[in-house]
Amino acid sequence: MIGRRKNNPAAENARSVAIVGGRVVPITGEVIEGGTVLIMDGRITAVGADVSLPKGIRTVDATDQWVLPGFVESHGHIGVHEEGNGWAGQDTNEMTDPIGARFRALDAINPADEGFRDALAGGVTAVVIKPGSGNPIGGQTVAIKSWGRMVDEMVIAEPCSLKSALGENPKRVYGEQKKTPSTRLGVTAVIRQALMKAQDYRAARDHAAAEGKPFTRDLDAEILVRVLDGEIPWCQHTHRADDIATALRLAEEFGYRLVVNHGTEAHLLPDVLAEKDIPVIMGPLIVSRSKVEVNQRSMRNPGLLDRAGVKVAITTDHPVVPINYLVTQAALAVRDGMDRDAALRSITINPAEIMGLDDRVGSLDEGKDGDVVVWSGDPFDLMSRPLHVFVDGREVQTFDAETGVAHTLDPYQNLPE
Repeated sequence: MIGRRKNNPAAENARSVAIVGGRVVPITGEVIEGGTVLIMDGRITAVGADVSLPKGIRTVDATDQWVLPGFVESHGHIGVHEEGNGWAGQDTNEMTDPIGARFRALDAINPADEGFRDALAGGVTAVVIKPGSGNPIGGQTVAIKSWGRMVDEMVIAEPCSLKSALGENPKRVYGEQKKTPSTRLGVTAVIRQALMKAQDYRAARDHAAAEGKPFTRDLDAEILVRVLDGEIPWCQHTHRADDIATALRLAEEFGYRLVVNHGTEAHLLPDVLAEKDIPVIMGPLIVSRSKVEVNQRSMRNPGLLDRAGVKVAITTDHPVVPINYLVTQAALAVRDGMDRDAALRSITINPAEIMGLDDRVGSLDEGKDGDVVVWSGDPFDLMSRPLHVFVDGREVQTFDAETGVAHTLDPYQNLPE
C-alpha cells in the first residue's frame, strides 16, 4: 500500500545523509559488505567500507539490508498516460499528424500521476518518458526523476531522444483514417521523406547563416537535424525482425544513433546488433502475446541478447506493465537464463548509458546524484521491498513495517531550499 505522508520540516531540507552498514551494490564496482554511501547536498561523495562521516550528519542504519542505486526505466509513459483518468489523462499519442518530431513528452507530464509513487515503491528513481507508437515519428522524449512537484524541476535531460515507430501501430492508426501511411512501406517512406527534408533544411539554414540572411525555422526539422547531427539518439519502436532490419537500414542511410525499443524478435538478429553496437531496450515482458508482433515474447530473450554481446536494458513500458515491476521482470529474466549481474545492469547502468544519463544516474559512484534505495533484502527476491528511497539525497519514500504502508513525501508541500 502506498500513501502520502505529512512533511517533516527537518527532513524537508535534508539532502545529506550517510547510509551505513549495508550490503552496498555499486553496479560499477565490487559489492561492499558493511559499506557506507555518503550523500552531501544531493550528490554521492563517498562509497566504501571505511568512510569518514561529517559531524552531525543524519545516518540510516542499513545493517542486513541491501543498498543499490535507484533503478532507471528507459522506456515508459508515466505521467503522460495517467492511471485512472480515462481520456482526460491520455496524452501519449498525437495521432493527427504522422510526423510529430515537434511534439514533446515534457509538455504533457503530470507529476501527480499515481504511477510516480509506484515507481518509488519499486525502487525506480529515474524514468525516460516517451510519446507513444501511434505515429511514424512520435516526438521528443525526456528523462526525469520520479519525484517532484513540477516536471521542470525533475528533468535530467531534455530532449533525451526522438521516438519513432515501425510496424503495426502506425499503419493501423493511419490505415483506419484512410490516409498515408497504411502499410509498412508507407511508414518507412514517411520517415525517410522527413529525414531528407531535414537534410535539406540543415543545408539551407547553414547557408542562410553564412550569408547573414534571415531563415524561417521549423520545429520538426530542428529536432530532426539534432538527430542527424548525432546529438540525440533515435528510439525506434520495433518488434519484428524484419522491422528491426528496416530500422538498421534507415539508421545506416542517415547516420543517426539507433536504439531499438521493445525488440521482441531482436534475439533472431543478435550477431547483427552486436556487430553494429546497437543497444536494445527490451520489454515489456510480463504480458500476453496480444498481437502478431509479440508472438515471440519470452523471458529468455534478454539473456540471449546479453550473451551475444548486445547491451540490454529491460523496460516495463508503463503502464503496460506497472513500473514497480521493473525489478520483477529482471528477476524473471535471471530465472530464464540471464546472468544475474547483467540483469542488474539492465535496470541500472545500461539504460543510463543507452540514454546518455550515466554521468548522473545508474550506479553508486562519487559525483553522481544521490538516488539511492535501501532494500530489505536481495531486490531479486519477491519478498524484498524498498525501505528508504532517496532522490537527490532527499528521502522521498519510507516503508512503515508496522502499517505496511510506503509513505511518500508530498512534493506540493515541500518548499525549495
